[in-house]
Amino acid sequence: MASSHSSSPVPQSNSSDAFFKKEMDATKHFRPVQSLPDVCPKEPTGDASNLCDSPSLVVDQHRRTIYHSKVNLPAALNDPRLAKRESDFFTKTWGVDFVDTEVMPSFYLPQITKEHFALYQQEITPREKVHERCKNTCTPKDTFDRTLLHTHDKSRTDLEQVPKIFMKPDFALEDSLTFNAVLPWSHFSTAGGKGNRDAASSKLLQEKLSHYLDIVEVNIAHQISLRSEAFFHAMTSQHELQDYLRKTSQAVKLLREKISKIDKVMCEGSLRVLRLSLTRNNCIKAYNKLKLMATVHQTQPTVQLLLSTSEFVGALDLIATTQEVLQQELQGIHSFRHLGSQLCELEKLIDKMMIAEFSTYARNDLNRPLEDDCQILEEERLISLVFGLLKQRKINFYEIYGDEMIITAKNIIKQCVVNTVSQIEEIDTEVVVKLADQMRMMNFPQWFDLLENIFSKFTIFLKRIKATLNTIRSVVFLVLDKNQKNRDLEDTLQKNSAKDSMVDTEVAYLTHEGMFISDAFSEGDLPPVAADTTSQRNISPNSEPCSSDSVSEPECTTDSSSSKEQTSSSVTPGGVEMMIGDDMKLTDLELVRLANNIQELLYSASDICHDRSVKFLMARAKDGFLEKLNSNEFVALSRLMEGFILDTEQICGRKSMSLRGALQSQANRFVNRFHEERKTKLSLLLDNERWKQAEVPAEFQDLVDSVSDGRISLPEKKPAVTEERKPTEFLIVEGQKYATVGTVLLLIRIILEYCQCVDNIPSITTDILTRLSDLLKYFNSRSCQLVLGAGALQVVGLKTITTKNLALSSRCLQLIVHYIPIIRAHFEARLQPKQFSMLRHFDHITKDYHDHIAEISAKLVAIMDSLFDKLLSKYEVKAPVPSACFRNICKQMAKMHEAIYDLLPEEQTQMLFLRINASYKLHLKRQLAHLNVVNDGGPLNGLVTSDVAFYTGNLRALKGLNNLDLNMAEIWEQKR
Repeated sequence: MASSHSSSPVPQSNSSDAFFKKEMDATKHFRPVQSLPDVCPKEPTGDASNLCDSPSLVVDQHRRTIYHSKVNLPAALNDPRLAKRESDFFTKTWGVDFVDTEVMPSFYLPQITKEHFALYQQEITPREKVHERCKNTCTPKDTFDRTLLHTHDKSRTDLEQVPKIFMKPDFALEDSLTFNAVLPWSHFSTAGGKGNRDAASSKLLQEKLSHYLDIVEVNIAHQISLRSEAFFHAMTSQHELQDYLRKTSQAVKLLREKISKIDKVMCEGSLRVLRLSLTRNNCIKAYNKLKLMATVHQTQPTVQLLLSTSEFVGALDLIATTQEVLQQELQGIHSFRHLGSQLCELEKLIDKMMIAEFSTYARNDLNRPLEDDCQILEEERLISLVFGLLKQRKINFYEIYGDEMIITAKNIIKQCVVNTVSQIEEIDTEVVVKLADQMRMMNFPQWFDLLENIFSKFTIFLKRIKATLNTIRSVVFLVLDKNQKNRDLEDTLQKNSAKDSMVDTEVAYLTHEGMFISDAFSEGDLPPVAADTTSQRNISPNSEPCSSDSVSEPECTTDSSSSKEQTSSSVTPGGVEMMIGDDMKLTDLELVRLANNIQELLYSASDICHDRSVKFLMARAKDGFLEKLNSNEFVALSRLMEGFILDTEQICGRKSMSLRGALQSQANRFVNRFHEERKTKLSLLLDNERWKQAEVPAEFQDLVDSVSDGRISLPEKKPAVTEERKPTEFLIVEGQKYATVGTVLLLIRIILEYCQCVDNIPSITTDILTRLSDLLKYFNSRSCQLVLGAGALQVVGLKTITTKNLALSSRCLQLIVHYIPIIRAHFEARLQPKQFSMLRHFDHITKDYHDHIAEISAKLVAIMDSLFDKLLSKYEVKAPVPSACFRNICKQMAKMHEAIYDLLPEEQTQMLFLRINASYKLHLKRQLAHLNVVNDGGPLNGLVTSDVAFYTGNLRALKGLNNLDLNMAEIWEQKR
């Protein structure tokens, strides 16, 4: 047994009195001899001090002692089981940088210096001096150590004489080998006359064993003597321990009596109330559980009943609620072990039924008669189906609607063609079987009415689709809004629960003079939450709060188990009120993506209608039917298609390019044909034009009058009048007279047709502009070839190109130039800003026309110039006066004036004759220089002056030339 620190390690003797005295002194200074720890309670005597010394079950049970320690760092580092000390104890776990890293000083530990140990040194110095004096006066410790070592060595030597077999822990004489080793059988044999020797051996063995016994007894006695002090101390402590046990027993008895009284007075009745309340609550729970089981048992018949009325959402909610009840409140019920799998199969069946129901709904909605009724078909049914499909995450249901749209669009065109063909008697459906062939047999009015009917049907078709898809999108947005509200509600509840937990922490089981807090304070002084919490806890910590009417409370029925499936009422755009559950499994991202897909489905519906219309259009255009349309027919077709395109864009909110592209393609073909027809017509007119002034019919004058204020519009055809207006000689344009040829009148009408075509078909503006510029260039170049180039001599058979032909051609060109700015402004108003660069074509055309007009004027001057050169080269200054040359010149000038005066404006006539006069003066001056006639007042000078006066008088006598400044004095100026 272990010895105490206060016991002497060796027996007391006279030779070691000093040693024991020193031990007693040392303990007196450092730690007195203590008895066994007081672990037994004392008997309470009523004294306050005794009560404080008695053991306390409340205080002592949490007091920490050294026995709570499990392990310490030195023990871990000095583990003797390790072969060598692990130098990498830290670095193998935390890395090599652990040892090398400099540890920053702690901000919470002060810096320790030598001054902190000054007080300790002052206290320990006297003790150290006393210790040194005692060490000098006492027996050296090494003497005791040598004595103890000598005694220990002697005992070890004696024990080594005892065989090791006796020291084995498994020593047992019952073992035959052990027995033979201790008592050899040969020592007890009496055979062969060796009895005396065997007897001696047996006696010797007995003495040896006795010697071994003595050695062991001596060592045992020695060990007992070493621990005698501890033995006697234990015997002394035994009496004190018995006293403590007796006092503790009395205290425990007294405590038990008090607890028994407290139990009878305060606890027994309350516990009986709690026990009865718990029993009552358990009975209520059992009753509610049975009621819940009965309700769950009716799930399948109820689901079948809901499915018979197409209440898919209600059936799914009931299945989800039942599944939750089975997992939470009825888990482990043997009778319902197969109900969960049955409900799962039933849910899969409902999924298939909803998809089939939605397909049927889509088919019925899209295939109903296309009248001017865009109401939603069975809106409540549609909303119920959409909610059910969303609840089951069937977010691809819109694809079913898209497939039905394609089929219905095909059927609409087919049905319209069949209905139209059946009303046309000229088409024999028995001979012509294919619908496409039957459609190609229609004339334009019939086919146009059919196309108009198809477009109207498609418009109603798209409006219905839009109404249905808007309803579906509204349901999706309602679910999305509900999810957002649920998240906001959860955040609010979490904040409120945090506040409630703070209140519950404060209002706990506080005691006030042995009573609960509900007894210490009045009920009015408590907060409502605290009062409710306290009253519930006073009933039972584990019981649920139920009143006497708990059987009929909603939280005890099936609704309590599905408290998570709260519902809220929402109203759709159509006014249908729906209950949205919280168990929607779709995320916000999925719902937004679904709403976008539904919107894309509306765009797809527009594309489908356009694609089917394009196929219908191309089927009719195979035999070149559309290219053969006249302008009015194509304009009507273009307007119809443009109207349909705008209607679909307004309904669906996005442009579809397929029909617009087909219209543009047909428009380009129409423009090519339109231009070729009019260019060919113009070419034929020019080839047959004799370049004589034509009369202007009244309709052409009205046509020109319609172009006012820079706006171009073809006049409406007026009804036939009894008195026909006579044609006029000139075309009046903004107060000016224009003498024209018939070709130019028709050209003006063609130009206005180009402009009107742009108004009717805006998409072909650029093409028409290009074609019109080409037409104007063609007229300019071709007229130049025919008149200036004298091509009309061969083409028409004219004998010669007269000055009248030239003047008429110039005036016609001037008329076209007058309209070019108006045409330019008309196209500029209909072009995009980025297309304004195309207007440069009109600038180039205007320049070409002006150059052509200038060439015609030069040609007229050149005619007279050649005449002057011919006549004046033969001029001789002699009598009579006027000379024959000047009379001939005046005659030709009069003919020229007569030819152009009615065709050209007066200003242009004056300018032309000024140029002719300049040519005349040049030739006359040259001839006078040749004849050496000078302005010297001589006879020759007089004759020339008389001829010039005759010329001047005749020229000024012409109409419109009386004020012309001829400046005939230049003929006498000499060159310097």
